[in-house]
Amino acid sequence: MITNPQFELEPWAIKESRLDLGRLAQAESVFALSNGHIGLRGNLDEGEPHGMPGTYLNGFHETRPLPYAEAGYGYPEAGQTILNVTNGKIMRLLVDDEPFDVRYGELKGHERVLDLRAGVLRRTVDWVSPASTRVRVTTTRLVSFSQRAVAAIEYVVEPVEEALRVVVQSQLEANEPLPTQPEDPRAAEALEKPLEYQMAVAQDLAAIMVHRTRTSGLLLAAAMDHEVDGPADTDATCIAVEVEASMTAATDLEPGQRLRVVKYFTYGWSSQRSLPAVRDQVWAAMAEARHTGWDDLVKAQREFLDDYWGRAEVEIDGDAELQLAVRFSMFHCLQAAARAEQRATPAKGLTGPGYDGHTFWDTDTFVLPVLTYTLPSAVRDALAWRHSILDLARARARELGLRGAAFPWRTIAGQECSAYWPAGTAAFHINADVADAVTRYQHAVDDPPFERSCGVEILVATARLWRSLGHHDKDGNFRIDGVTGPDEYSAIADNNVYTNLMAQRNLREAADAVVRHPDVASKLDADVEEAASWRDAADNMVIPYDPAMSVHCQSEGFTRHDRWDFEHTPPEHYPLLLHYPYFDLYRKQVVKQSDLVQAMHLRGDAFTDEEKLRNFDYYERVTVRDSSLSACTQAVLAAEVGHMELAYDYFGEAALIDLDDLQHNTRDGLHIASLAGSWIAAVNGFGGMRDHDGQLSFKPRLPPALMRLTFGLSFQRRCLRVEVNHKDATYKLTSGDPLEITHYGETLTVAGDEPATRPIPQISPPAAPQQPQGREPTRRMRAR
Repeated sequence: MITNPQFELEPWAIKESRLDLGRLAQAESVFALSNGHIGLRGNLDEGEPHGMPGTYLNGFHETRPLPYAEAGYGYPEAGQTILNVTNGKIMRLLVDDEPFDVRYGELKGHERVLDLRAGVLRRTVDWVSPASTRVRVTTTRLVSFSQRAVAAIEYVVEPVEEALRVVVQSQLEANEPLPTQPEDPRAAEALEKPLEYQMAVAQDLAAIMVHRTRTSGLLLAAAMDHEVDGPADTDATCIAVEVEASMTAATDLEPGQRLRVVKYFTYGWSSQRSLPAVRDQVWAAMAEARHTGWDDLVKAQREFLDDYWGRAEVEIDGDAELQLAVRFSMFHCLQAAARAEQRATPAKGLTGPGYDGHTFWDTDTFVLPVLTYTLPSAVRDALAWRHSILDLARARARELGLRGAAFPWRTIAGQECSAYWPAGTAAFHINADVADAVTRYQHAVDDPPFERSCGVEILVATARLWRSLGHHDKDGNFRIDGVTGPDEYSAIADNNVYTNLMAQRNLREAADAVVRHPDVASKLDADVEEAASWRDAADNMVIPYDPAMSVHCQSEGFTRHDRWDFEHTPPEHYPLLLHYPYFDLYRKQVVKQSDLVQAMHLRGDAFTDEEKLRNFDYYERVTVRDSSLSACTQAVLAAEVGHMELAYDYFGEAALIDLDDLQHNTRDGLHIASLAGSWIAAVNGFGGMRDHDGQLSFKPRLPPALMRLTFGLSFQRRCLRVEVNHKDATYKLTSGDPLEITHYGETLTVAGDEPATRPIPQISPPAAPQQPQGREPTRRMRAR
C-alpha cells in the first residue's frame, strides 16, 4: 500500500497536497521530468530548499581515476560520473522585498501534480510572507517530447488580498553545490565545480552559457529566453556572467492583475564539435521553441502521450493503487528513453545521480522488453548505441584475452567503469542480455535494415565471446566457468544457469543470422563453419542439475553450499551487502536477486512445468530481494506456477518501489528497471505473455483481487489488445494484418474484425512456498 502520506491517488496523476521537507529528495525523483535527453529533477521552482538538485543530459559526464589499494591487470583505470549540469529550472520570487521560501512565513496551500497524460508538472502555492503579504504562485513545467533539446516553464504570480511589489528572477546556474552523499555504494561520486567557463552572453531577455568539463573535455551549452506578460510598467532585463545568467522582471500588481513569465531553456553538448557549433545548435533550438510557443509545446506533449497511451496502456480493475503505479511506471520508462536517440538508458534514467548515472544490464533485460512492445523506435536507438560502442567492447575482450566483444557491466560512454571485477568484469551475462534484446526487437519489429546494419554484428561479436570464454571438457560438454550471474551474492562460479542458457540462445541466434545474411557475415569474417561451432557449443551447453534435490543449481555446487542463517539476521541488516563481507555471502545459499528464476522467465522454453514449480519453491527460500530487480521476476514465475496471491504481492512491490521508497534510496533517483518490472509483472505475469522464437503465446490468469486486466502490444506492424478476466481472455487486433498467436497451446489467428475469446483453465494452487524469515513481500489487499 502507498504509505507515503505525501502522495494521493488519482487515476492519471501523482498528487502531493502537502509539502514534507523531510522527504524532498524522494519527491524530487518522483516528480522528475525527462525525455531521455534532458532530465530535470522535481526540485522546487525557487531552487531552495532541496534534497538533491539535479539537471542532467544523457551521456554528459566527467571522468575520474578509479583508486585501487592493490591494482591488477585488466582493472578499469577511469570511472565516469554523470554531472549536474547548468540548472535552468530556477525561478526566484521576491514579494515586497521578501524572498519566497517555503521555510519561512506561512504556507497556506501547496500542491504539486505530475500529470501522466499531459506530461507536465504543475504546482500551486498560496503563501503568506513573514511580513503578512499573501501571494498565489502557479507554475507548469515540461521537458518536450516533440523538441528534444527544449524544456519550458510557465510561472504566474497573482496577489490574493492586496497590491504587491513583485520581482521574478529566472536563472541559469552552473556548478551548483551538491549535498554530501551517504556512505552507500549505490550513491554517486560527488564532483566539485566540474564545469569550466568558456563564454556567457546576454541579449534582450535571452542568455547563453558555454562550459567544458575539465577531464573528459565535453562541451556544454545552455540557453534561456523569456516571454514576460504583466502590467504596462513591467521592467525586464537580462545579464550573464561566468557561472550564472539571470533575467529579472519587476512590476507592481493590483488585485486581479498577474505577472506571467514563460521561460524556454535549451541544452546541447558534444565531445567533438566546436564551441561555435554547440552554441549555435542551442540558439537554434531556442528559436524553434519560441517559434512554437508555450501553448503548442503543451499541445504537442499531450498529443505524443495520447498516441503512446492509445497503443500501450495497461488497465487494471480491482486495485486503483496498482493501476496508478503501473501508469506512473510506464510514464517514467517512456521518459527515460523516448528521445535518448542512440545514447544509453541509465539505471536511474535521468531522475537522479544514483550509480553515477551508469547503464547496466537492467536496460537490456527489463526496460527494452517493455519498450519493444510499446515504443519500438526507442529500442532501435538503444541498440544502435550498443552497436556504437562495439569497438570499445572488442578492445575490452582483447584486454581480457578473449575474442568477440565484452560489453561493459557499468558505463556511460562505453568503457568499463566497475572497479570491483567479480561483479563487473566477471558478469559476462551482459553480453547475452544485449544479444537477447537484439533478438527480441528483431522478432517483434521485423526490421531488416537494423538487422543488417547493427543486429548481425552484435550477435556475431557476442557469440565469439562465448566461444572463447567457454570450453569443451573431456566429455564434450561446453562449460562457461568462473563467471558471475545476475545474483551478485554469488560470484566467480562455474556454469551459472542463467548465463549458460542465455549464451546458448545467443550462439544459436548468431548462427541463424550468419545463414540469413551471408554477405554481412562475410564482411565480419564469419562463415558457416564458425556458425557450426557456435551451434555445437549451444547443443552441448552444461545446465547444472541436482538430482538429489530435484532442482536446477543456480551454478555448479550451489545447492551444496551452507545455508545463510536467516533466523539470526536482524531486519536492520538488510541489504546484506551493507553489513556483511562479500566473502561470506559468496559461499552461502543466499540470493540477492532472482537468478535461476530469471532464467526460467527468459528461457522458459528450457524447463518443464514441473521443474519450474520445484525450482521456484526452492529458490524462494533463499532469495532476500536486496535488489530492486527481483520482485517483478518472482511475480512472473509465481503467476506461471500458480501462486497467484504471491505474484500479486510481488507485483505491488515492483510497482510501488519508489512511491513507497521501499529500498530507502529513491532520493538518488527512480529504479527504472523495477518500474519497467511492473509492466512485466502485469503482461508477462498475469497476462502470461511469452515471446520465445518470435511467437507470441499467452497463458493469462488473474489473482482473486483483480477483476480485469487489459493491455496493448505493438508486434510486427500490428496492434494487439488483450483483455483478461477470471473466466476468459479476448484477443483483438486494432490495426494491421491478421496475427497468429497461441492461447494455452491452442493456435489462434486474430483479425481486425474477428476478436478471439478463449476460456482460462481452472487450476488448484500449489502449496505456498516459504521466503527467508522477515523477507516476505508485503501482503496486498485480498478479494472480498
